Amino acid sequence: MIRRTGRWGAAALAGFLLASALVGCAAKGETPQDLAAPVAVTDAPTDTPSDEVTEEPSPSASAVESMGAAPSRSATPTPTKKPTKKPTRTATKPLAVAKPPTETQVPPAPPKPAPSSCKPSYKGTQATRAEVKAALTDAAGRTYWPSSAPDIKIPLNLLKATAWQESGWQSNIYACDGGVGLMQVMPGTATWMNQRFEQSYEIDAYRDNAYLGATYLAWATKYIGDMYFESDFRLDPALCTSELNSCLLNAVIAAYNFGHGAVAQEGKPLAIPNPSYVRNVRALMSECVCLDY
Repeated sequence: MIRRTGRWGAAALAGFLLASALVGCAAKGETPQDLAAPVAVTDAPTDTPSDEVTEEPSPSASAVESMGAAPSRSATPTPTKKPTKKPTRTATKPLAVAKPPTETQVPPAPPKPAPSSCKPSYKGTQATRAEVKAALTDAAGRTYWPSSAPDIKIPLNLLKATAWQESGWQSNIYACDGGVGLMQVMPGTATWMNQRFEQSYEIDAYRDNAYLGATYLAWATKYIGDMYFESDFRLDPALCTSELNSCLLNAVIAAYNFGHGAVAQEGKPLAIPNPSYVRNVRALMSECVCLDY
């Protein structure tokens, strides 16, 4: 929003000023500009009104700087209720004890690991690197929570790194544990996300597979961000310390691999049960050869 200010006339001095001067001062008052309406994102998942929280999440520091001015003063002050605006979050570490989740619909738990002797299979034609890059770029640019958390965006390097860790960007790979395609999406998870976000993504289509993977990352961002980070949804590596459970980014990466239930539980500290996976993806976010494709 644009911060707006106005000029206040000296109405109390009306008896000492000429009528023409008063007209001139009034003509110079600034007119508030209309706020630009948000542009709707087409073909993107939408929030389901039935279980959506009505309170907007805490804005980031940059958003607070662009907030509108305080309510205007009136000539006859009357007691008014102060607006209930959340203070800007200054702490970066998670809460010691998780709050109850605001998102009550949760995806199914991941399956048990497949035997190490099992080898993946391949079906259909593999997408080219250029096609995969385009699909991941498109998925990263989408808004997955347009009503309750429009600030949530999935960083492109996170999406590229996750896809590389999961499949090496192989769009036609089928893992022994049931994972499919580029983002190694589980069929049960795909079905749940299509229902939750009212979509019809096909798990074996590489573009839709990229959208499904990004949708889960966005869901985990909101779910864990609400519970441990007071709706601060920044997936910024700069907020992380040497402790793996120090930031939302690491928690979201861990949940993608191990499921949300192993990372976030009401009343318990944030957990990272798969440190090796998290370290691999974090390294790939800055060092992966796929970043240059």
